[in-house]
Amino acid sequence: MSVESKEELQSGPVEAGGEEVDRGRGLILIVDDDRNHAEGSSDALELVGFRCDVATSGAEGISMLSRRQYDLVLTDLVMDEVDGMQILRQAQQINPFVAVVVFTGHATIETAVEALKRGAVDYLVKPLNIEGLRVRVERALEHQELVRVNRNLEERLDKRFGFEGIIGNSESLRKVIELCRQIAETDVSVLITGENGTGKELIAQALHENSLRRNRPLVPLNCAALSPQLVESELFGHEKGAFTGANFQKKGRFEFSDRGTLFLDEVGDIPLETQVKLLRVLEDGKITRVGSNKPIKVDVRLISATNCEIETLIKDGSFREDLYYRLKVVTVHLPPLRERRQDIPLLLNHFIGEFSRAHKKPVREIEREAVNILNSYAWPGNIRELKHVVENMVVVSQGPVLAVENLPENIHQGEQRSSADVHSLLGVPLKEVEEVLIKATLEQVCGNRQEAASILGIGERTMYRKLKEYGLT
Repeated sequence: MSVESKEELQSGPVEAGGEEVDRGRGLILIVDDDRNHAEGSSDALELVGFRCDVATSGAEGISMLSRRQYDLVLTDLVMDEVDGMQILRQAQQINPFVAVVVFTGHATIETAVEALKRGAVDYLVKPLNIEGLRVRVERALEHQELVRVNRNLEERLDKRFGFEGIIGNSESLRKVIELCRQIAETDVSVLITGENGTGKELIAQALHENSLRRNRPLVPLNCAALSPQLVESELFGHEKGAFTGANFQKKGRFEFSDRGTLFLDEVGDIPLETQVKLLRVLEDGKITRVGSNKPIKVDVRLISATNCEIETLIKDGSFREDLYYRLKVVTVHLPPLRERRQDIPLLLNHFIGEFSRAHKKPVREIEREAVNILNSYAWPGNIRELKHVVENMVVVSQGPVLAVENLPENIHQGEQRSSADVHSLLGVPLKEVEEVLIKATLEQVCGNRQEAASILGIGERTMYRKLKEYGLT
């Protein structure tokens, strides 16, 4: 029986065992510019409990994909303007777990095979057999459910072992995670590099939770947030009376992280005089509190992170080369978000779920046009900035779908920037460009120097030096 014969379907059973068939077996989008074929396929599937939406053009199918979350997409390959391959691509971008099955005629089997290579789970040759259609749809949904269950299992295992916050499926990120898995159980020093907001602290946590030290503490220290006078005390501790204000004995971060892991964020901001003492600790495994002559043995794994080029600091004489090589036995580099844009849809879905629960909002989806705008934005603040943007959108949203009008104004402005803006800076000295950029960023964040430094990918102390250098307040 062919789905072209709609009247034959009316004799099919609507009930089983005297009870109404469950209508919740899956939500399916059928995209076919042959209306009779599309509606016949819909009727055939709805009679056995599936729920179906029908689009009679590729453009209509794209629009419907942006508005609802489907479990399965059935699409004809050959259509005018927007064809089945475009439907396949859009469906996968919106929902990585959606199953896509393509219709094809005998003359386009090669195209169907190409669709399989690009992620379709099956193809059907027209005219369709009703029972064959139902069986293949059931099989496709079972396959996709298995994929989803396996992914959930991986996420649960990753959560147990510390990789729960690292979201993405890009090749560059997979390489980072694989490297982390290889070195996690060793005690080698690791230097994590990357711009602000790329997730360096998450990588440090993952390395610790996958290490043999996971039952001992991971102790963080942001070196850029401390004055040069406090860094040494925070690292090594001090004795009572060691300096003005030292009214009691204090253990340092090295002692607190004994037999665990010490994470030094923005390690490039450590003062030179403290670098000498840090190098000595890495060489002999002993620290000495400020104001004491008694060495204390410590067993600490050191993980460091920086958003600057330490090689440049070495040339400037502000960082010791010998310490640099002790810190970077293994280097893990995190790519900026603009270099792994294919991870943006996954991050969007994650943050939408997180903030809709946190703020008790009914948000479930985001418009395709809004996703396109977010994909084209430069993301100077990387994942941290994306997270703040999504939270902002969720909070101001009025319904279950995030729309273009929910986007913050700076995202629209970033989208509107063109190459003309870049050409206008040609011939301008780099120092002047830097001054203008810092000033514009400060204006954007209402003078918040910490946030401006984060967006620009520099440490807070570097930002303070730049402000002083350019006379900005």
